[in-house]
Amino acid sequence: MAEILQSLDQLKGSAAAAPEAPKHVQKLDKQGRAYATGKRKNAVARVWIKPGKGKIMINGRDLPVYFARPVLRLILNQALQIANREEQYDVTVSVKGGGLSGQAGAVRHGLSKALTYYEPELRGALKKAGFLTRDSRVVERKKYGRAKARRSFQFSKR
Repeated sequence: MAEILQSLDQLKGSAAAAPEAPKHVQKLDKQGRAYATGKRKNAVARVWIKPGKGKIMINGRDLPVYFARPVLRLILNQALQIANREEQYDVTVSVKGGGLSGQAGAVRHGLSKALTYYEPELRGALKKAGFLTRDSRVVERKKYGRAKARRSFQFSKR
């Protein structure tokens, strides 16, 4: 059964070794693509990546057409830049819900997850940058007796 340890030296030599970190393996579908879902605010992005020339299609449109503002394109490309894979993968995205800012964040989250499924060794760099963590902040709901979520109606003495 369990043996009683009397000193720290016995603890070092005991059989209870620390469990190893989980091994991440490549996850591909039948067409050789990696798939991941990204979320941000109310937006949900379904992302597929496959080896290619760096073409990014979002809801059937090119990246500069769908995300016209440079800031949104920059958010989306951050994951590819950290991994140094800007021109190596073709990305196909289907995104729904939320506004453009939330959609750009959802695509970045999904793209980061898909990259780790295709190349598990990229996980450390993307996790360190914070791209694999789902940003759970959402809009607070409106309460009754209030103008908005927290703002009160304007006070009037008369």
